[in-house]
Amino acid sequence: MAQPTAMPPSACAKGQSSGSPLATPAEAQASAPSDTAAGSPPRHALEGLATLNPMLPEAMARNISRIEELSQRLIAALAQRQPQSAGVQGPGPDLYQAAAQGWMKAMTEQPARLIQAQTSYWAETLRLYASAQADLAAGRVAQADDDAPKDPRFRNPLWTTNPFFSLVRRQYQINAAAISKAAAEVQPDDPTARRRIDWFTRQMIDMMAPTNFLATNPDALQRAVETEGESLVRGLENLVADIERNGGEVVVSLVDRDAFTVGENIATSEGTVVFRHPLFELIQYAPTTDQVHETPLILFPPWINKFYILDLKPQNSLIRWLVGQGYTLFVISWRNPEVRRDADVGMDDYVSAYLTAMDEVLERTGQPKLNAVGYCIGGTTLALTLALLRSRGDQRVGAATFFTTLTDFSETGEFTTFLQDDFLGGIDEEVARTGVLGAQLMSRTFSFLRANDLVWAPAIRAYMLGETPPAFDLLYWNADATNLPGKMAREYLRGLCQSNGFAQGGFTVLGQKVRLSDVDLPICAIACENDHIAPWLDCWRGFSMTGAQDRTFILSQSGHIAGIVNPPGRIKYGHYTSGAGFGGSAQTWRDAARFLEGSWWPTWGEWLAPRSGGMVAARDPGEGLAPAPGTYVHQPA
Repeated sequence: MAQPTAMPPSACAKGQSSGSPLATPAEAQASAPSDTAAGSPPRHALEGLATLNPMLPEAMARNISRIEELSQRLIAALAQRQPQSAGVQGPGPDLYQAAAQGWMKAMTEQPARLIQAQTSYWAETLRLYASAQADLAAGRVAQADDDAPKDPRFRNPLWTTNPFFSLVRRQYQINAAAISKAAAEVQPDDPTARRRIDWFTRQMIDMMAPTNFLATNPDALQRAVETEGESLVRGLENLVADIERNGGEVVVSLVDRDAFTVGENIATSEGTVVFRHPLFELIQYAPTTDQVHETPLILFPPWINKFYILDLKPQNSLIRWLVGQGYTLFVISWRNPEVRRDADVGMDDYVSAYLTAMDEVLERTGQPKLNAVGYCIGGTTLALTLALLRSRGDQRVGAATFFTTLTDFSETGEFTTFLQDDFLGGIDEEVARTGVLGAQLMSRTFSFLRANDLVWAPAIRAYMLGETPPAFDLLYWNADATNLPGKMAREYLRGLCQSNGFAQGGFTVLGQKVRLSDVDLPICAIACENDHIAPWLDCWRGFSMTGAQDRTFILSQSGHIAGIVNPPGRIKYGHYTSGAGFGGSAQTWRDAARFLEGSWWPTWGEWLAPRSGGMVAARDPGEGLAPAPGTYVHQPA
């Protein structure tokens, strides 16, 4: 994927996020402290750059010396960068060819329309220049365009009151509109090419925002003057530290990594590792009630993330809540795949791991059945496992729940850009070289789905404003990324996402071809209204294609993380339920839905409890192999 560039203090540097796939850009931006966001109003209103005070000579000399030292470290850090396949750096030649052919087609069929658009662009630019020149000559403040859409990047009053910054902002907006319109005129024959052109056009527009450049960012310029250049030096220090930490790659830190320790101030629910497998640790959590439901519950988090997103702190821990509701809860903690060692670990190995974990739960509780939960990709794999069990006549799972789970990939939304042969071919080359799909590559891909929130804004704060990232538990988890085994990555991306084998025609698991329609036990699904990773319409569509007669669908407000980690008692996001069934469309279901305030957890609890058997004495996990959260959770990518 092409990497746009953000501006550090004195040069242009690539800006990336270490955000993991589950942490959505909108949620990270909404949840993180916003007082220091790029574009926030300055402490002193400035009429223009002429009022800025010069640096003190001694401060300047000190900072110049530090910059020279940091520059040497920067060069050494950048030299560590390993080459990557061209396929993951940008689109292949087929897309460029499709775009060129589409443009020529538009030129041939609608030349007048294109000429009119170009003329209109020239006219707008000239009018803006004339207006700005008049304001500058007369010493007037720029006229605020109150009807313009509010863009948080341009929150600083200087973007509207200062003639220079107003000119820069308005010209950028004119350019952005012209580029978007020109891209829209391209008429490729392939609808996928159309969507990719739109996506890359947005990336280009976001990359060229004036806020991304020191010379045209009033917040950064003012901060530099107020701190006598100290902010620029701190920004360069942040840049160098990020590059050194990430082996020559520019991955902007979203969080203060020293503020949290897994097992000490996050992921602190009491439990025991009761079983260790080459791919996972099985954690049984200690009961907090005298009696528990007879049927145990096992939770499979995504193997693309660490499990403790469900146990960040006591107030929002789904793990604590489930234990408090009287469930014997087991949770899988996946091992972080290692370079080369895990190259041949595939979907069969993960499904086998699911079955092994289920065997252990049943043996330890003495029960013939269990209930299972799968989150995101963990839910996709759970659905494959359930289909396999049905083909074998194995009824060990009584009921299953899916959190933000995709099973039908006929519509891939924003991921369409990446699920094409050029990008997947680049991934094939990467995993052939290293044996894994690296956490950095996945993080970069997901981050550019919301580039302004998870690439450019953090880069501005860190590299131009010189700010220290916040101490925020969700972002800490977000940065604690994992690799994927090479074989698993190829099978998932090619066989499930690109070919949509599970929903169409079948997908082979442990020698058995399984289909989505094979999932026929009682199931519940929770999707999130603003989820850009697993859009609720796509979750609903796959859920409706199962063979289950007992089906319940819950739609939570918010996104992929905040919509799930939404505990009772915090009336922030509500949820929807509907009795419309699954014979019609998702919109029919939504039109018949009723809105309930607050967390969906109790609503799900009302569904789960009657499917979890009677009450028995609480089960003590004992000492086991290690205390929760175990050892695998500490393995870095």
